[in-house]
Amino acid sequence: MHFTSEQRLDGGVLEREFTLGEIPGILWTPTSASAPVPLILLGHPPLGLHKMYPRLAGRARHAAADGFAAATIELPGSGDRPRWAAAEQARADLRRAMEAGEPVGDEIVDALILPLVERSVPEWQAALDALLSLPEIGGPVAYSGGVISIGVRLAVVEPRIVAAGFFAGSFVPRAVFAEARQVTIPLHVLLQWDDEGNDRQAALDLFDAFGSKEKSLHANMGGHTGVPQFAGDAAAQFFARHLRQAVSEGSCRVAGSAWGGTGASCGAMS
Repeated sequence: MHFTSEQRLDGGVLEREFTLGEIPGILWTPTSASAPVPLILLGHPPLGLHKMYPRLAGRARHAAADGFAAATIELPGSGDRPRWAAAEQARADLRRAMEAGEPVGDEIVDALILPLVERSVPEWQAALDALLSLPEIGGPVAYSGGVISIGVRLAVVEPRIVAAGFFAGSFVPRAVFAEARQVTIPLHVLLQWDDEGNDRQAALDLFDAFGSKEKSLHANMGGHTGVPQFAGDAAAQFFARHLRQAVSEGSCRVAGSAWGGTGASCGAMS
């Protein structure tokens, strides 16, 4: 991991851009922290970090106010990363179907989402390895938002993630429903009831498929961009509750053994 720039934001937040190989990313940490802090991975749609920055930085400020670090990485084929011909073709097929008022079939959804999951998840895990090696980050880790299929895969394969918040607003391949049954961590799922680009029934079916003993669905009226402020506050409370609980349960452990990092987590949230 190579840091390329840094700036201090209002509210006591240090923002640092980094690269991990060819992958750009951003890390936000609270400047007031006196011990290693938990981490929230900020997912986002494949629109590019520059376009998503205002929303990501807002979420990161919220995390820092709760005493957590937050980080994100650019998705394959997005932003300044090399173009990915297959992904661009899948997006074009999706646009054509939607503009023609045709159903978006499984073939289009699979071509759009499954290769993105296969490429993205190992990159998120590599970023997590690098982030947890920093002395200011001690775990535990949560995942928030972004392409829900990426979040589902991470929740299944990444034991360092102790809780996840999903936004039910993207297309979901049928194969992901089978993976959802393997998810066991606490989940907070947000659904915009009138989301014009979301199959509401598919979102409800996916929620039903999750194997977690603790899972909550928060449905609000409005379209994709009409998420009310109180819904964001509720998600932040979910992360605060579970990250602090994980720190409390691991208060006698070191992050190197508990969450794969090197910093001590004992008492980080006390």
